[in-house]
Amino acid sequence: MHRDGDRYKSFSRRTVFLIGSKLALLGSLIGRMYYLQIVEADKYRTLSDENRINLKLLAPPRGRIVDRFGHPMAVNQQNYRVMLIPENTEDVSRSLSLLARIINLNGHERQKVLREVKRRRRFLPVIIRENLLWEDVARIEVNAPELPGIIIDVGESRFYPDGVHSVSVLGYVASVSEKDLTGDPVLELPGFRIGKAGMEKVLDLELRGKSGTSQVEVNAFGREIRELRRLEGSRGAEIYLTIDMELQKFVAKRLGEEAAAAVVLDVHTGEVLSLISTPSFDPNAFNRGLTQTEWKALTSDPRTPLNNRSIAGQYSPGSTFKMVVALAALEKGIVTPKTRFLCSGKMELGDATFHCWKEKGHGAVNLLRAITQSCDIYFYEIAKRTGINRISAMAKRLGMGEILGIELAGERRGLMPTRAWKRKAKGVSWQQGETLLAGIGQGFLLTTPLQLAIMAARLVNGGKAVTPHLTNSDLPFNSRQTANKDKPQFKDIGLHPPHLDLMRRAMAAVTNSPYGTAYRARISEPGFEMGGKTGTVQVRRISKAERELGVKKNKELEWHERDHALFVGYAPVQAPRYSVSVVVEHGGGGSSTAAPIARDILLKVQRRDPSRGLSSDRQLKADRS
Repeated sequence: MHRDGDRYKSFSRRTVFLIGSKLALLGSLIGRMYYLQIVEADKYRTLSDENRINLKLLAPPRGRIVDRFGHPMAVNQQNYRVMLIPENTEDVSRSLSLLARIINLNGHERQKVLREVKRRRRFLPVIIRENLLWEDVARIEVNAPELPGIIIDVGESRFYPDGVHSVSVLGYVASVSEKDLTGDPVLELPGFRIGKAGMEKVLDLELRGKSGTSQVEVNAFGREIRELRRLEGSRGAEIYLTIDMELQKFVAKRLGEEAAAAVVLDVHTGEVLSLISTPSFDPNAFNRGLTQTEWKALTSDPRTPLNNRSIAGQYSPGSTFKMVVALAALEKGIVTPKTRFLCSGKMELGDATFHCWKEKGHGAVNLLRAITQSCDIYFYEIAKRTGINRISAMAKRLGMGEILGIELAGERRGLMPTRAWKRKAKGVSWQQGETLLAGIGQGFLLTTPLQLAIMAARLVNGGKAVTPHLTNSDLPFNSRQTANKDKPQFKDIGLHPPHLDLMRRAMAAVTNSPYGTAYRARISEPGFEMGGKTGTVQVRRISKAERELGVKKNKELEWHERDHALFVGYAPVQAPRYSVSVVVEHGGGGSSTAAPIARDILLKVQRRDPSRGLSSDRQLKADRS
């Protein structure tokens, strides 16, 4: 009996211990649940939502680029693209093969898709091809049941309505490469494009806009179930350029397929109305993605269409440089407007003979006649007396051999040599014969078409240091605005007004005097007359033997051995408003090739000037003539 009582007491203690332990555990569990569900409720609710809701970025519409009159130069259009969702097909390769029966898929495209499939999650779409034709879209949609994993998507794509005529200014957009990644998540969106050249690159951030967001419910595997909320992004800024697109197209067509460049400026404001480099290429091809054949054709073309000659082409200025030499000599008192030199057709310097373009010479000429007839001997003489350092300094005041700061990447500086430059660059002393060559714009001298247009502008605008720009203008421009609008203030480059007046008169005589080298290319319409200066630049040395046998004409030479043709000009003569530069590589004579192109351009830009008040009917009639 005693033993049974002890056993009962032992059992009761164990029961109490077990019940107490369970109650303690239950209390702990209740306490933990209270802590998680009440005290930490907000925290875990948030974590739960984050696991349930994904936030996706939405690419913003890219801003438009328009010309000074509001004409669209770069816009967006619907982009039909075919995509593959790997999880919706058992065999990716087979799906691609089936698609290839409908649209042509090359091996490179297939390999690109397969690489993307391997590095992305299977429920994420992979772009196969963009910018599909509507006929291709229709064929794919009709055959959709037989194309597992293949879908059609609609987005936006950049489009350049004027293509080849605008690329020298706009550049183009293309896919984001690894080196373009900056940490901005929008750059990693499928199919996103950024500016790669031209104004598209310079203004990329402004044009890009701000991305939107989409809240999407997903399951535990990350697959989208439904969209909960969408916040559209903001479109990129609309950019007005100073370019006149109608003029731009006219200039491009006038240059044709020549390896050439032309720039048109407002001489008072620096607004660039046209900037063209030919031959050109279609920027839309870069947006859709170049084929290997297309890229090889562009990079192997000897006329280098990818090189923007207007800002990066570097040429000897030839006789267009003679006004620079004249101003340097006038400023230092080396000559006066009445100083005469005798041109017999050649000049001796040591053992070397320097020739004038006119074999029998021009006779006795003063400065105005020397520019009008482009007498080389006169400028050999005054260059020798003035010196290369003074000539180079004058050229830089006129905008040559300097970065002008236009809003385009790739602008080249050119070269205005000095004695110190040659010692540093070549390790030898400057020679006097090199100064003579500089006097007619050859030798080491290098300049760009943009610099030539600026030089002409500064010569005829009263010596103001106007600089070129494509944006920040008083735009949009309309027909009610006139030439009396507020003009930006540019510093004076310190040239003597009578000297500048002499240069203007000399340039006017080049085109309007029967003795002028560009008289045949003059504008004869009253009120539209132009002034200018021709230039012909040798690209090879003419030997003494060749001179004795008779120098071949340009048309008898291989293309790459022909002279470059140049012209700088301004209009109208009475009240200069526009300047132009034209460079035609291996085009022959400046008077026969470049001057007629410049004439047509200056006539066109004047006729399009709203301040002249031409009615649309008169404008159309004038353009047709």
